[in-house]
Amino acid sequence: MGGGKSHACIGAWHLAKHPADFASTDIGKAVHDEAANILGRQLPTDLGTPRVVVLPCDSMTPGAPVQDLDGPAKNLWERFLWRLFERDYARYEDYQPFFSDKSKVMDALRSVGRPVLIIVDEILNYVGNGLDGAGDPELVAQDMAFLQVLLDAVNDVPNVAMLLVMIASEKDTMALSDAGGKRREALQSFIDRNGRLATVNENADFAAILRRRLFDKAPAREVVDATVKSYDSLFRDKGWKTKVIDQLSAPWTTDFEKQVVRSYPFHPQLMHLAESEWANLAGFQKVRSTIQVFAATVWSLQRRGKAGEWVPALIGPGDLPLSDATVREAVLGTGLITDTKTQANYRAVAQNDIISLDQSTGAARLLDVNRQAGLWDELNPRAAERAATMIFLVSIVGARGQGRRGASEPEAKAATMVPGLNYSIADAEGVIRDLADPDTGLAALEQIKGTGGTPPRYYLSTRQTLNMLVRASRVSVSEADRDRAIAQAAERLASTGPFRAKHFVRFEAGRSPLELLESAGLDDARTTRLVVLDPSGFSLRNGMEQDTIDALSAALGLGPNRLTSSWASSLVFAVVNTQRRTHARAIATEFLARERVLEAPEVQDDELLRDKARENRNEAKKRMETALRRAYQHVVYLSQPDLDSDRELGQITFEDDAQSSLDGALVWKALVAHEKAYDQGEFRAKALLHQLRDLDYGRPLSEIRDAFWQTPRLPLLHAGEAELRHAIYDAVRAGDLRVATRDGTDVAVTGPNEINLQSQSLVLARPLPVDPQPTPSEDEPDDPTPTPTPGPGPAPDDAEKKPTPPTQAEKEQEVSLSIIKRFEGEDEAIDNTAALLRLLYEAIEANGSSYLHGTLRVIVDSSWAEQIAEAAKAAGIPAVVRDQ
Repeated sequence: MGGGKSHACIGAWHLAKHPADFASTDIGKAVHDEAANILGRQLPTDLGTPRVVVLPCDSMTPGAPVQDLDGPAKNLWERFLWRLFERDYARYEDYQPFFSDKSKVMDALRSVGRPVLIIVDEILNYVGNGLDGAGDPELVAQDMAFLQVLLDAVNDVPNVAMLLVMIASEKDTMALSDAGGKRREALQSFIDRNGRLATVNENADFAAILRRRLFDKAPAREVVDATVKSYDSLFRDKGWKTKVIDQLSAPWTTDFEKQVVRSYPFHPQLMHLAESEWANLAGFQKVRSTIQVFAATVWSLQRRGKAGEWVPALIGPGDLPLSDATVREAVLGTGLITDTKTQANYRAVAQNDIISLDQSTGAARLLDVNRQAGLWDELNPRAAERAATMIFLVSIVGARGQGRRGASEPEAKAATMVPGLNYSIADAEGVIRDLADPDTGLAALEQIKGTGGTPPRYYLSTRQTLNMLVRASRVSVSEADRDRAIAQAAERLASTGPFRAKHFVRFEAGRSPLELLESAGLDDARTTRLVVLDPSGFSLRNGMEQDTIDALSAALGLGPNRLTSSWASSLVFAVVNTQRRTHARAIATEFLARERVLEAPEVQDDELLRDKARENRNEAKKRMETALRRAYQHVVYLSQPDLDSDRELGQITFEDDAQSSLDGALVWKALVAHEKAYDQGEFRAKALLHQLRDLDYGRPLSEIRDAFWQTPRLPLLHAGEAELRHAIYDAVRAGDLRVATRDGTDVAVTGPNEINLQSQSLVLARPLPVDPQPTPSEDEPDDPTPTPTPGPGPAPDDAEKKPTPPTQAEKEQEVSLSIIKRFEGEDEAIDNTAALLRLLYEAIEANGSSYLHGTLRVIVDSSWAEQIAEAAKAAGIPAVVRDQ
């Protein structure tokens, strides 16, 4: 069975649980003979059918009982009782409150009515770091009180024995907190007062211990021989031999076959490291945690192999899978690192520089994943990770023998070896070169240059600069993390300006842009809304916009998949530019990396480093926000220039880096320039009268009001309903409009607030006609001015008729024209239309017009198109010329 502590516990369990069977074995007979010599009489073969209570404390988490094993129990006393009474709840309940009452503990032991053997394995795992992790002071007090009482009670109750396993404090290198150390001292004092020390004799041969503990039987010799033979070509290859094997002083380099036979399935390089540097030939008790490392490694690699993944022919120092949490924590908890802060630092190094727990990140892992396919990729797919792990293992011990630090370059290359020559020494050199690359390699890697012909050495340092920490952290930022940060920043930076509401439509994986807009709840009544779209799911330009265009069209009531939307006209979208989004994403990754570095324990514990990290984080945040504002370049809305035009998707693109569609005020200004909105103070009585159509007279006020949020030809109102009330009131006061009931009866309006825009019974009406002026009476004298006599020349009827410009006293009138003409050589239609346009020209030239609004589309010859465009430009009127 071996001579270890855990094996002693197993032997004791068999002795008490199956006494008759055990007594029939050779070891059982020897035990009974020794007991008879001590007692002077033979023990009964069944030993009185003892009750065995086992507390495997290295498999028990304080405060987290396992239902199948612990039932209702929570603290250590209750878990002990549940096992002692074999799940008898009534008896358990009788004693459950008395965890610190020695008499009750003794009564419980006696009540069993038979001998009791209590086996407690690895008690320090429970009372040390285990109770620290529970974070429950009450539980700590209860468990320590119970242990003290139990150790006293066992000595006072006949036929009760207790076997407790704990490494002597002077030999145990387990790192404990201050509180954990005090509990160990208290427990040691309980044991010294009540117990008797029994040392365990073990085989000092490390390889023999491993084989006995980990495997049922020795490996087949033909397997070992075949493995050794597969490495023959490496030992004969000049490159590997001169640059690696001959550079190492370990015994396995000269007696490889013998060393593999001894250490299989472990590589002699790993066995040499464990024996000569970890165990230091000090006996197995000092290296028990190293056994955990090897066991966890075998288990993890076995699972990889069964899953069809690559595993090494021999498990070397580079093959300890630091992506396995059990292996990583076993390595860090072996006692090679005694300082908890240093443990935390190297835990971060393993995660960021080598491989993450989910195997998705880590600088070395990414080097392997992103390597271009070659001859040896499938033979050695984890080459960079293996070299980095070797460097990690020798870095955590600090100084090695003879003042050495870290791994020599030949040691790191040796850790990457695989049978065969497809993976050459040149490939190994390339792997080491990649790891040392200042931009893409290991951020924590330090190099000690070789002198006098000695090769360089590499080690992983926990004393890192901020840039090193940031580079290591950058690879841990996932796309989801980055996009989440960008979305949060966009939502935070967006401002409403004149808009009455702001919405942010967040991207959800697995849902299309159309589905996201459909479920966003954007159809708010009588509310101008600025809707900011998450860059993760929406963008325009660069050939990647179709899904976004289709979704926006549907949300605004356009296209075959249009959504039901009553208030689409007052809906405005802020959309990111695809190309600029790429730049913003890169800066967001940098920001997140710097933010994570700031939160790292090694930075928080260093005041100067912390202040610098905070400054860098804030600067990166500003850069991200600036890039994000610039990335939001597009505005999309529902457009309809006039009644005769179709509704369409209006788009505005900001070319100025100082402008952003996240700024509601700038978006509104852009809408004003495109006649989609009125600026502050622009919407007055004259603008209202201009927007009213014949059909609007007689419509209820509520419908007139709603039209400014529903009808795309009507610009949006800066101040909303209040602005509309003032415009109506001013028009009524000027006599240009009336507020009336449906039967035409005037309603007196003495102020804007008296105009009820919610009313269904009040309408807008044209002003009533003015009564004609009375004609002069016969009594009035005739005009004494004589009528001039026509002079010579053509009669008045034959004279050229010219328009008479209106006098200044005349009241203005609005003229609305709707022209759709195809001339096709019809002279009369051409002449009449030309005369109409000429008349408009003369009215404007004679200063007879104060306002002009509209869109004119005309198809002309190319020569005329150029002249018209130039004339429009000179007049400050935008003109668009398209080929037909």
